[in-house]
Amino acid sequence: MRKSSVPATPSIQVIERMFTLIDVLASREDAMSLKEISERTGLHPSTTHRILNDLTVGRFVDRPEAGSYRLGMRLLELGNLVKDRLNLRDVAFQPMRELHKQIQQPINLSVRQGDEIVYVERAFSERSGMQVVRAIGGRAPLHLTSVGKLFLATDDPQRVRAYATRTGLSGQTRNSITQLPVLERELSKVRQYGVARDNEELELGVRCVASGIYDDQGRLIAGLSISAPADRMDENWLAKLQAASQSISHALGYKGQSA
Repeated sequence: MRKSSVPATPSIQVIERMFTLIDVLASREDAMSLKEISERTGLHPSTTHRILNDLTVGRFVDRPEAGSYRLGMRLLELGNLVKDRLNLRDVAFQPMRELHKQIQQPINLSVRQGDEIVYVERAFSERSGMQVVRAIGGRAPLHLTSVGKLFLATDDPQRVRAYATRTGLSGQTRNSITQLPVLERELSKVRQYGVARDNEELELGVRCVASGIYDDQGRLIAGLSISAPADRMDENWLAKLQAASQSISHALGYKGQSA
């Protein structure tokens, strides 16, 4: 049988050109003319016109008036589908496991619910030498935990004072922060350095450090923390923790640098 003389590359080339066109359209909020798009992509006007027409049929590109183009609503619809299907625990699990392998200490994923944080995932092993006290689903007060302090640090002073009034800032160890001025100074440090710490405030003998996880709108939605015996907490772990939390944030669509 005679082999087809049709080259195997055109479909890939068309896809590459399509991505290039979409990237150029994404760089501008306003509609762009066919001439400008052609010049910026380096594609011949006829090629640019043909691909844009095909993308318009699929609603990936809109044509508000003859000869001008902008990104279409179909991309927004697909983006929202992807966003809705992203599960925080699923996205975080692999980076958490990798961080645990590096430092051999428990890694916790926590979210805020009201005046408490809730542990939603954990990576740990018996080799860490530390018993895990709070299981997945466990809760703890915001002001006694590193992740909780991350969330409190995003609140304005009035909301922090309201939290203190509601909870009474009750403590659990001799290191617990139970006075509002002390808590406010602690939260100021969190805002300054972008990380939060628990210095045996929830459990004696256990220290924690936490870094925030942000969504595509730049909102703090969770915290990643390392728990370790107080005498084994290593400051060199901080950069690894921040890299892991940033990786999770970016997977959720966050574009900036984690605070």
